[in-house]
Parts: sequence; C-alpha cells; structure tokens
Amino acid sequence: MSDRLSVFKTYKLYVGGKFPRSESGRVYEVTDAKGTWLANAPLASRKDARDAVVAARKAFGGWSGATAYNRGQILYRIAEMLEGRREQFVAEVADSEGLSKAKATAQVDAAIDRWVWYAGWSDKVAQIAGGANPVAGPYFNLSSPEPTGVVAVLAPQESSFLGLVSVIAPAIVTGNTVVVAASQDSPLPALSLAEVLATSDLPGGVVNILSGRTAEIAAPLAAHQDVNALDLAGAAGLSDEGSLAKELETAAADNLKRVLRPAVTDWAADPGTARLLSFLETKTVWHPMGV
Repeated sequence: MSDRLSVFKTYKLYVGGKFPRSESGRVYEVTDAKGTWLANAPLASRKDARDAVVAARKAFGGWSGATAYNRGQILYRIAEMLEGRREQFVAEVADSEGLSKAKATAQVDAAIDRWVWYAGWSDKVAQIAGGANPVAGPYFNLSSPEPTGVVAVLAPQESSFLGLVSVIAPAIVTGNTVVVAASQDSPLPALSLAEVLATSDLPGGVVNILSGRTAEIAAPLAAHQDVNALDLAGAAGLSDEGSLAKELETAAADNLKRVLRPAVTDWAADPGTARLLSFLETKTVWHPMGV
C-alpha cells in the first residue's frame, strides 16, 4: 500500500484574474447531497463583493471594445478547455447535486455545448438586435446593440454548472463584465470554472466569482452605484426567495439598474435568445445622406 498523503484542494475566490482568499479569512463547509464533507469554500464578504465590482469595471472598457469576433474566439477557447477538464466537472456536479455519473455527464456536456452555442452568437447578435430604421428624410437611421456594463449575477442554486454557464456566457459574449455569486450550497463547479477562465485568453476581471451566502453577497451588489444590471436567477431556491428578490429590486432602483427576474425552472431547455438581449442597450445614430 502507498503511504502517500492526498493533496486536498484549496478553493479560492476569483477576482480580477487572481485567486484571493476572502478578505475576512472566513470559509464554510461544502458537503455533498448526503452531507459528507467535500471541501472548504471561501465565505465572501461585502468587501470582496466591492473589490469584484472594481475589477469588473476596470475590465469593461477593454472587453466591450474588443471585436465581436475576438470575443467569440475567446469563448470558444474556454469551451475547449472545459472539454479537457470534463471528468473533473462531472465528478463535482455529481457530488454537488447528488446525481449519477451518467446524469452528471449529461449536465456537463450540455453546459459545454451551451458555451459553444453562445460563443457563436458573438458576431451575430447585432443582426437580430439592430439594423437600419426607415425614416422620412435624407438620413440614415441605424440602431446597434451595446453592452449594459457591469452585471451582478446570482447563479442558480439548484443547477451548479449548467445553470451557471447559462447565466454567465450570454452576459459576457455581448461585451458585459460580471460579478457572480455562485450557488450557495454547491459552489465547487463555479470555483473550478474560475481556474479554466484564468488559464484561457479571457482578460482578468471580465468574470469574477464569489462563493458564500447569496443574500450577503447580493446586498452590496444590488446597492452598488457602479453596477449597471442585476440577474436574480439565484434568488430562486432560497428560503427567503420572495423577500430577498424584493429587497434587491428595491436597492437596485436607486441607480436605475436593469433587473432580470427570470422564472426558469428547467435549465436544460432551449435558452433561446432572451438572455443575450437582456443586458444590451440600443444605440441609434442618425447620419445625413450624401446628395
């Protein structure tokens, strides 16, 4: 028998392309569906949430200014790397959600396929969200989509990987940057996704991932004046779902954040284009015609 000791993995936050521990030094136990200990995850604080917003804002200019084609290439590269670490994600999803290996494999495969699908939309979304408008006069009138800005995302509670991909990919492919509160009870797939993002071509700060108590992380994000939009997908499934969502919506109204409060129950269903369009603004330009 081998006398080798196993090396336990230390999970960390992902902020600004780096892997800090929570500034509070706190961690919490993550268990599987049967209550067996899996790992300690960092318990993010309000300060961590504010730091993540700073990182997301810093990255927004470069990411939103990149060509749509380049963003699509980067997202496809992430999908390639997810495919290479497929077995790791299958194991984490199976443990986190109490699924058989076959069902967890189906979830991971669907998540990778969805990431590729969204990557393909990068240089096509303008065709369905913009175009030339008819006007009565010697002018061209053109509308084009632009990213909203920094989006705070509460990842789904019950779908730790497929749901996670379904809320991150459509937000960033259109040029937004995000701060993500991972599933409260099943954060490990999200924290492992951070390792993939860090070693891809994705600039640091485009995606920032926090683990911990969803309500504690969400409160400062909803009230933050430099957050432009809020995705409440992860409010569903919490014991205080209704009151939490209402509180966050009220806080978000202070600086007129765009708020998405979806009623998704099946993350495996065809996502359509709704999320691609949820965090886009429309810029309309008038230009005189040459005579």
